[in-house]
Amino acid sequence: MKYSNLLFIGLLFFVMACGENVENDREENNAPKIELVVDAKNALGEGAIWNHKSQTFWWVDIEGQLLQVFNPQDNGTQVYNLGERIGTVVPSHDGHAIIALQSGVYKFNLATKERNLIVAPETDTDNIRLNDGKCDPAGRLWVGSMHLAQLQDKAALFRIDTDGTSHEMLDSITISNGIVWSTDKKTMYYIDTPDGNVKAYDYNNETGAIDNQRVVVEVSDTLGFPDGMAIDAEGMLWIALWNGNCVSRWDPTTGKLLSTIEMPAHNITSCAFGGPNLDTLYVTSAKLDMTAEELAKYPNAGGVFKVVPGVKGVESYFFGEK
Repeated sequence: MKYSNLLFIGLLFFVMACGENVENDREENNAPKIELVVDAKNALGEGAIWNHKSQTFWWVDIEGQLLQVFNPQDNGTQVYNLGERIGTVVPSHDGHAIIALQSGVYKFNLATKERNLIVAPETDTDNIRLNDGKCDPAGRLWVGSMHLAQLQDKAALFRIDTDGTSHEMLDSITISNGIVWSTDKKTMYYIDTPDGNVKAYDYNNETGAIDNQRVVVEVSDTLGFPDGMAIDAEGMLWIALWNGNCVSRWDPTTGKLLSTIEMPAHNITSCAFGGPNLDTLYVTSAKLDMTAEELAKYPNAGGVFKVVPGVKGVESYFFGEK
């Protein structure tokens, strides 16, 4: 009888252990699957954006001076060498690309490779280059800058209107990065990376004016440094974390971190929702500022990854009037 009890207890522990292993397996299986889309080995991959008209993913390699276009239908990538640093890219309504080069903002014909200057918002282009940027709901391009030596407060955030005029909207910026707008078109969210936070501004879609600056998300430096940013259909912010190995989802109304997705790269730089249903998150990364040990640990650093996070994004805005 005692032996039977011991046998029963042993069997019970075995069943419980198996159940725990099943649950662990389930949790692992439920974790989002990360796929390497393009093993680009970019020095500084940035500027992620999904072109919903062409169903292609666009991004840049700033230090590699490259514009890159990935087509998921055939897994092909077109690469354009631009001969100078490129901070970001956005599509235009007329089918061209708007590129922020170190020397200024240009319209770029993807077929002929012809470029035409729209405006040069920065005057000191020997020391300051344009960095990340996106279009607002009215089709204006907002693009920021940074000093090549990353000197504090030497850069700015500009608004490039559809008529090609440039307006300095914020000054004393250090490294201008992620920028998105709320789905109701009333709030603009913006990142100056060294600040370690996301600022919100009341946004007027008719005039392009912003005011009432406040901090809505604070990112601890233990997590990394906020870089590029996207917004999902629920109004939550997706922030790429430089030196943080992940993309993170935040609630701008509470400032709370909702979730993170670990990525197989150390410096995560930007992200964008894409795919036919806007349910796939494309993520860019960089090889810069990595030790030999980190490069060995993350051999696909500088690549583009994708993951299906369980929420959908919204269509990106294009430059120009419809």
